[in-house]
Amino acid sequence: MGPTPKPPSLHLPPTSTSPDGDAAPQSPSNLLAWDGTSRLYYWDSNLRCLHRISIRLGDPEPSKVLAASPSKVLHTDVEISFEVNKISINRNGSALFLSGAYGLCVMYLYGRSSSKDDSIICRTVSIGSQIYFNGRNLIHVRKVSWHPYSDTHLGILSSDSVFRLFDLSSDVLQPEQEYYLQPVEPGRSRNAASICPVDFSFGGDHLWDKFSVFMLFSDGSVYILCPIVPFKSVYKWESVLEIYSDAEMFGLKSANPVAVNNSNLAIFWLEATFPELAHESKEGELSTLRAHPYAIFDASLCLQGPLRKVCHGVEDEDLAVRGAECEGHAVSFLYDLASKDSILVTAWSGGQLQIDALSDEIQPVWTVGSPPRLRVNSHDHILGLAMLCESISGELPVVKLDNPHDHTVWLGHPPPLLRLAIVDLALPRKTESGSYISMFADPLMPERIYSVHDGGIDSIVLHFLPFTSQSSGKDETVRSPSVHPVLSTCQVENSTPSPLCGFIALSDSFGYSWIAVTTSNKECVVLEMKTLNLLVPVHVDKKKESASSEEWTNRNPPDFISKELLSGPKVVLVPQGSPNLRSVAADSIEGRSTLHQYLNLFHENYVEYAHKVYFELEHHGPQLKKIIDDQHARLAEAQEKLSKVVKKQSGLENRVNHAMHRHNLLEQRLHCLRNLPGVHKKPLSKAEREFKSELDQFTRVELDALRASIDTLRARLGRFRESSKGDAPNQHRKIAGRNNVLDAQISQLKSSLTKLSLVNSDNTKKVKLVESALKNQEISR
Repeated sequence: MGPTPKPPSLHLPPTSTSPDGDAAPQSPSNLLAWDGTSRLYYWDSNLRCLHRISIRLGDPEPSKVLAASPSKVLHTDVEISFEVNKISINRNGSALFLSGAYGLCVMYLYGRSSSKDDSIICRTVSIGSQIYFNGRNLIHVRKVSWHPYSDTHLGILSSDSVFRLFDLSSDVLQPEQEYYLQPVEPGRSRNAASICPVDFSFGGDHLWDKFSVFMLFSDGSVYILCPIVPFKSVYKWESVLEIYSDAEMFGLKSANPVAVNNSNLAIFWLEATFPELAHESKEGELSTLRAHPYAIFDASLCLQGPLRKVCHGVEDEDLAVRGAECEGHAVSFLYDLASKDSILVTAWSGGQLQIDALSDEIQPVWTVGSPPRLRVNSHDHILGLAMLCESISGELPVVKLDNPHDHTVWLGHPPPLLRLAIVDLALPRKTESGSYISMFADPLMPERIYSVHDGGIDSIVLHFLPFTSQSSGKDETVRSPSVHPVLSTCQVENSTPSPLCGFIALSDSFGYSWIAVTTSNKECVVLEMKTLNLLVPVHVDKKKESASSEEWTNRNPPDFISKELLSGPKVVLVPQGSPNLRSVAADSIEGRSTLHQYLNLFHENYVEYAHKVYFELEHHGPQLKKIIDDQHARLAEAQEKLSKVVKKQSGLENRVNHAMHRHNLLEQRLHCLRNLPGVHKKPLSKAEREFKSELDQFTRVELDALRASIDTLRARLGRFRESSKGDAPNQHRKIAGRNNVLDAQISQLKSSLTKLSLVNSDNTKKVKLVESALKNQEISR
């Protein structure tokens, strides 16, 4: 099943490029947002305003869309000086963020009416302007997302490998929580792509997943931070009590001291974050729990990962620790909770989607001995925290499917991945950097994932979920996902695709899924997506198809005449007469009575049967004539098709002869090409091909990652200088040793920056030398 053949369309105000000279962002624009009920928001890049459109899906008919016209216009109370490329609304529909390459603002949607026109003026505040967008900072924002369990918390991942949580209700300039990501030990990085963050995603409503944040790096490695809870966020009592009971049952009762220690930390953190857990008497009174600010004073969160594939045997142990299997570099990430399965989807610039499922539950892990930094008020209440999150040092054990449960639970190991599929979207490579793919999950059917790229939109449906099938008791076979094109922006094969500037997945009150998209050529389309029987496979029994239609007709003839008539009239039992019946005269009273009785029997049986036969034949006559006419029409159609085949036979013979002639010419050309001197050169060996692929990877990914690292160091150095200048009056009051430490740190940063620049230049020279050597070697061959 796919989209309807004639999708309804909804025209919005046109969008156009801003007249400013802002650089285009790396990721595609998404200027659509949906509040989950009936309001669609659209950002006009030309007029720099927000349009609010009230729509009704599937009403009054299932395939109809009603929209209010004209739209309600919402203006910001401050001027937006940057180009907006993404908007998103929080869960209660009260605020919407405007994100761009050079700015991030939050627009509160309930404002005051304007006196000039029938528009609404909304309060707009800038987020983290001192950290990201101060004009001299080179820290770029990689991803912005609302937290699913809070209406005021915004998560931001930046190029300096720092994940920050902002609480808009308290402070929009200073983050509430900061997590400095250290995926590899200092000096141990083999490539720069392993330390460049790309994307992140919050977990879903499943055990510890709700407290987890998934981090994706440029080399495709995925890490987990758990637990991360926004202050004052709200969670369900049952879900928190479930993981609390799980930690007491499987952690404290374990024979492994490591599992007991980890579960003790988790229980201590749960009881401090949710104090109501210690009061069992309130279990029936509470339905939700509010998180309290808390942090373990002598431990920081561990950066769990990189997540590895689960092994099926000894021969697969090398595959578990092997690097990326897709082309290019990782560009986006999606967490999708489908029933009991946590699905992780990684998109690559080469046009592939890597689909995995967590084969074990996520558990919180802390690094003891690395205390966080806390910001408190005058009453010693925590206002904010910052911590360094390092990965587990040493080699991680290879997890196998046959490992017992006690060997993996609460031991601090990151959950392994169960590879479901690698989907190749077959996107044309038009730039060296590859394609950018963004992904969304269907709001009603989480097994369906939408991938949005330059060529349009594709739908990927997962037909196999391992733990969902196992829990339901179904013995399903592993089936590969199905890919269906939903919308294409390439009308001609050689034409330039029209990139989409907005995409959103919708759902109506009738249980149907919709998608709304806007294109750069001022068009908006709303499509109804069919979900019924999409996951049910079609089973065809080939053995039962052997019987022909003629045999089936002979076995089951159509009932044109009732079986009662075909069996004939009923058998009439002649009444018993007297022995002297032949001597009775016909004109006597007894003879006449006997004849009258026989006549009544004959009329009741044979005459009425004849009338029934006549009525049946007269009634089925037109139907039989219709069937005969239909058979004659089909016969005429078949004869016409046969005549067309006879006419085309000569043309087909000419085309076959032409193809044979063309084949002979190509064979002659191939024979001539084989005689050329350059054909017999030796092909590249396996080691040379691997070395060439490493060079391509270094040229496309590593150099960009090194430049990003240098820019981040420069930004940190600039911030450090500014902070040192701002604290100059206070520095004179402190001891002179503090100045020496600061000077040493600054000199160390300068030397590190100089070394990185030298390494970058040396690597560039080596790449050029290797490329020239390869070219000379190919020419000499």
